[in-house]
Amino acid sequence: MKFKKVFFLIVIFILSAKISVAQTEKLYDVSKHYTKQEVDIKMRDGIKLHTTIYSPKDTSQEYPILMQRTPYSSKPYGENEFRSKIGPNEFLMKEGNIIVYQDVRGRWMSEGNFDNMRPYIPNKKGNEIDEASDTYDTIEWLVNNVENNNGNVGTWGISYPGFYATYSLLSEHRALKAASPQACIGDFFFDDFHHNGAYLLSYWMATTLFGEQHNGPTTESWYHFPDVKVKDQYQFYLDHTPLKKLDSYYTDNFFWQQLKDHPNYDEFWQKRGIIQHLKDVKIKPAVMVVGGLFDAEDLYGPFETYKTIEANNNNYNTVVFGPWSHGDWARTAKRQAIGNIFFGEDISEKFQQEVEAKFFNHFLKGEANKNSGLPEAMFFDTGTHEWKNYENWPPKNTEKKTYYLGKNQELTSIPSPTNKQEFLSDPAKPVPYSEDIKIVFTPRKYMTDDQRFAARRPDVLVFETDVLEKNITMAGEIRANLQVATTGTSADWVVKVIDVYPPEAEDYPETQEYLKMSNYHMMVRSEVMRGRFRNGFEKPEAFIADKKTSVKLKLQDIHHTFQKGHKIQIQIQSTWFPLIDVNPQQYVPNIFEAEENDFTKQTHSVYGDSSIEFSVLKN
Repeated sequence: MKFKKVFFLIVIFILSAKISVAQTEKLYDVSKHYTKQEVDIKMRDGIKLHTTIYSPKDTSQEYPILMQRTPYSSKPYGENEFRSKIGPNEFLMKEGNIIVYQDVRGRWMSEGNFDNMRPYIPNKKGNEIDEASDTYDTIEWLVNNVENNNGNVGTWGISYPGFYATYSLLSEHRALKAASPQACIGDFFFDDFHHNGAYLLSYWMATTLFGEQHNGPTTESWYHFPDVKVKDQYQFYLDHTPLKKLDSYYTDNFFWQQLKDHPNYDEFWQKRGIIQHLKDVKIKPAVMVVGGLFDAEDLYGPFETYKTIEANNNNYNTVVFGPWSHGDWARTAKRQAIGNIFFGEDISEKFQQEVEAKFFNHFLKGEANKNSGLPEAMFFDTGTHEWKNYENWPPKNTEKKTYYLGKNQELTSIPSPTNKQEFLSDPAKPVPYSEDIKIVFTPRKYMTDDQRFAARRPDVLVFETDVLEKNITMAGEIRANLQVATTGTSADWVVKVIDVYPPEAEDYPETQEYLKMSNYHMMVRSEVMRGRFRNGFEKPEAFIADKKTSVKLKLQDIHHTFQKGHKIQIQIQSTWFPLIDVNPQQYVPNIFEAEENDFTKQTHSVYGDSSIEFSVLKN
């Protein structure tokens, strides 16, 4: 078997090299087909935003404008310096569109001050600005000053640029006809830096990107990454617990200070969320929300963006979720894999050509009606490895399936309120979220990682079904309704949904050498709830020691078939390190200010009337 795997890897390497050579030989030269213009567009308050415009050299026709606003730079700068690829994908690039990139306010070559997730102002007066007004003013200038444009504008972006694509919908400019927010940040208290109030310590390295103000237009980066010399992330963050030990790395980072000053979902975070404002205006442009079912950074944003628009508007609104991590759909990898799991070939390229390009062409060049030829909801089944189309999301043809956390590690259909299982949680020895030994900028691979290492720890509770006798397809949200207790006054609760592979499962070429797919515990979905927020994110509450308490949490949507011969498993734990920071387990007002003596061992209990609720497709 080992020889077979090595052989496959060699074949893949050779094929990849051939493909790479072939791609290089026919590399598209943007400079031969586009002219480049750099302009500084004045906003209503006088601030100028640096904007790069790529226009087709073929001026025999008019083109729509595709625009991305970004905090990550519209590089390369200089009108004779060209990107190797422009636009959402190569198909839209090669067929001809006016492609625009803009440095948002306070970033790179744009003037002004940067405000992280700048709050939306619904009823602006005079020269008041937000990202919606900056979008409006930019579009207004573009349609009136860029030659050969057809008057139609589309926006797109991934991650933070995806947030700006969502924000463009609030601009209400008449020329904006289509937007595709992709892996779009919706709210920093639920995306990226927090999950249900728990601080994602694993994103600490990224703090530098958003917390240093530049001193004016610049082509060079002004922020500074922490000089972390340790290569073992688990040990590094354990050595820097409590969190205040990290202060020395960010002495002048306003975002780090904001994180510390606002541990609860107060007005500071609430006004920076974009989701709630999608109800404030009547959205007219067509929208296609795109996300990855294994996106470790932004799952909340794209799901909530789509669902909120769908519930409050009558515009064309669709959603696409594939077997991708953060932004994979914009890449061109032949083999699509997340960690150890291979899902198929050419998945991203087919999406780019058959879905994304089709969407923008229909609404910017075509009939621009609701008959786009695309489904309402397009989801990849991460169990059977095939695409499925639905008229609604979540699908209507589902029924609720409830499992209770029973005795003897069983998932059962009957609650047992008096049964409880206990484990000792030690902040000095938290459960790792990954077996990998490395420092990561942001974690990704763990979303499908093998969970056997965790299942075999005494501080992780495991519950599973018998071997399935038929396929079970779960589609939609997962609700965990935990009944718990703790000897302390503070605790986090982590729920993981796992697909246990059968003994005869064969390895993929991508499977790590030290692993086997036989009995692989594939994490399908996971989430954490910081227990202090069980009754609301605005006002934290301590637990009463030894008192049975309800803790509810939502796990983001899945579309996964647990196949015949597999098992469904649930893991419950209280630490998940260093994905999230360590909870002291004794209540303190602000964990960012906790002292070393606040961290104590505690015994946690999970009762048998705890349940996990799924939406299952009807046969």
